[in-house]
Amino acid sequence: MRIQRTVETTASPAAVFAYLSDFTSTTEWDPGSVRTTRVSGDGGVGTEYHNVSRFAGRETELTYRVVEHEPDRLFALRGENRTVVAHDTMEIEPGGAGTRVTYTADFAFKGAVKYVAPLLGPAFRKLGNEAERGLREALAAL
Repeated sequence: MRIQRTVETTASPAAVFAYLSDFTSTTEWDPGSVRTTRVSGDGGVGTEYHNVSRFAGRETELTYRVVEHEPDRLFALRGENRTVVAHDTMEIEPGGAGTRVTYTADFAFKGAVKYVAPLLGPAFRKLGNEAERGLREALAAL
């Protein structure tokens, strides 16, 4: 399952990267994130975050680890729990009068959940649309 959205903002690539690479900001722009805390690290590769998200009426917890960190350009994390592996990538590039961000979230389901995951397509599209709106609003405020 993949969600991918592109958002443009007048904020600089450096400001956008600084905001998004502090993954605790998810609670400000990702409608599914209830709480995100940094567990360890300085924000670079290897930094771990604990995320509590709500999806389809249920709360779930994931441990995310930063796997790519290229200042002002790319930020990627891998999150996992017993039912899903999530890979979130934020590509940041100059665009228009400011910055273009392409946010991609890939989900690979495990166990019995992988058999019902195809039925969750509409809920994931809704989540993607809400995240795009939240991201656009949060980046406009930078």
